[in-house]
Amino acid sequence: MFYGWWDWRFLSLILLSTIVDYFVGLKIDANERKAKRKLWLWISVFFNVGLLGVFKYFNFFVDSWVDMLSMFGYNIESTWTLRVILPVGISFYTFQTMSYSFDIYYKKLKPTRDFLSFAAFVSFFPQLVAGPIERASNLLSQIINKRTFSYDQSVSGLKLILWGLFKKVVIADSLGPIVDDIFANYANYPASTLVLGVTLFSFQVYGDFSGYSDIAIGTAKLFGIELMSNFKFPNFSRNVAEYWQRWHVSLSTWFRHYVYIPLGGSRVSKLKSVRNIIIIFLVSGFWHGANWTFIFWGAFHALAFIPVFLMGRNTIYKNSVVGEYTFFPSLKEIGQVILTFGIVTFSRIFFRSESITDAFAFIKRVVFNFTYEVYQHPMGYRMIDYYILIILFVFYEYIIRKDERSPFKFKSKIVRFIVYVLVILLMLLFYDDNIDRSFIYFQF
Repeated sequence: MFYGWWDWRFLSLILLSTIVDYFVGLKIDANERKAKRKLWLWISVFFNVGLLGVFKYFNFFVDSWVDMLSMFGYNIESTWTLRVILPVGISFYTFQTMSYSFDIYYKKLKPTRDFLSFAAFVSFFPQLVAGPIERASNLLSQIINKRTFSYDQSVSGLKLILWGLFKKVVIADSLGPIVDDIFANYANYPASTLVLGVTLFSFQVYGDFSGYSDIAIGTAKLFGIELMSNFKFPNFSRNVAEYWQRWHVSLSTWFRHYVYIPLGGSRVSKLKSVRNIIIIFLVSGFWHGANWTFIFWGAFHALAFIPVFLMGRNTIYKNSVVGEYTFFPSLKEIGQVILTFGIVTFSRIFFRSESITDAFAFIKRVVFNFTYEVYQHPMGYRMIDYYILIILFVFYEYIIRKDERSPFKFKSKIVRFIVYVLVILLMLLFYDDNIDRSFIYFQF
């Protein structure tokens, strides 16, 4: 019902993906010969990647082929493109069903014969269209086992839903018109405005996507289901490696388990490890969309990650947070966080731009037209309100940085009550019917 409400015709795709991987899982488990097991695994991979190829990447490859031929003087019309819309969530549920086949192949999981439970695992509505991308060992096992109502779990879920709504409505949606205006008219704005636009986009996409994840995780708790954390305050990362341990965790984990490690991971030579890093970042970029902007975005993160890896600093912050033992971070940590945020924010120029040409033109204008001008809100609102909002948001997230599952974890009931009231009042204050409220990651 949930997925069909968007477009019932695309229910056939998610049903096919469910049926294929359900039977592939049984076939892999039934065969002891490695060749047969691998054959069935490749059926799962080819089918799911084939769905992505047709609905998400077909037109991209056709257009790229036409553009390449035109460079050599062969001007042909692109008549082979498909006029289809991108099925919402297809990148998420295909990866989720493939992970089931991979885990059975690597003998980390036994297949289920309960088709309805498996179908519920694939189409579990809170995280169906934008993650987290769950593994069957976590989600399917909870669906199969009997669940009982937990008051504490439900209250925890409602708190996450409230915090997710706050990040979506107050942070992401209120910044959307500003970001849209600046990126749509970047050729008319000075560098100071462009820097403001991409900085605010960093907060917009974080509030939008992490807000959705909080709502999904919180909603799942109401059904007695615990989903994995998808965001762990990535804006406080001290290097790019730590950022990818905190941003879109479910996707990073997926690529690490099913692409990076099978390629040899870090167990091979440094040269091959660097090759593996480049591969997963390029694939990650391509996963986000059929556009050269995302491929450049992935390549940029690979280039930023490799020096950290070569210096052996890619795991040093894995189990710690900024200001681990003191309230205030050290000057070194502040510098590291600002530098990392700057690198990540710069990469978002590629992520947000409509084309690679726009992205480089945006960067060129920042570099060669660095003048300052006071930016005016496209709807006439006061910009100072948004600056104060971002500062308070960053400060609050710093306070709660040690536990992404408990956004209102204060001992004092009075403090909690005040925070709840402020959050709700801010949502009412910043809510605007004229703003497009679609989630950014629905397009992926």
